[in-house]
Amino acid sequence: MQTTADHSVLPPKFSAGPKGVGDPNDKSLRKVETEVLIPKLMREKAKAEKCVEEVSQFNECCKNSSIFMVYKCQNENNTMKTCLGNWYKNEEFKKICTEEYLKKRSEYRRTGSKNPIKRA
Repeated sequence: MQTTADHSVLPPKFSAGPKGVGDPNDKSLRKVETEVLIPKLMREKAKAEKCVEEVSQFNECCKNSSIFMVYKCQNENNTMKTCLGNWYKNEEFKKICTEEYLKKRSEYRRTGSKNPIKRA
């Protein structure tokens, strides 16, 4: 009996592995991963772990300022953007996020199950 991976239009690199979703040991990155998915992970981690105070101050200002937030929260916004920008440019942070992404992708390819969605 042939599996779905045998009939895939994707190259074997992306349709191999135990679940037909790619080789779990493959460490190469596609363009969408380097330009979209890893930067998204970096943004999320920077907001949640590195710039917590700046994000909190900006959010609080926005809540208190209502429709005038564009004018009233410029300082908080600039401070937050500076903090986040510094982390986006940090090569060590990028390496950590890339390794975390590859670990999650490898686990998905090995098991076929995605991480549960965390809801706030």
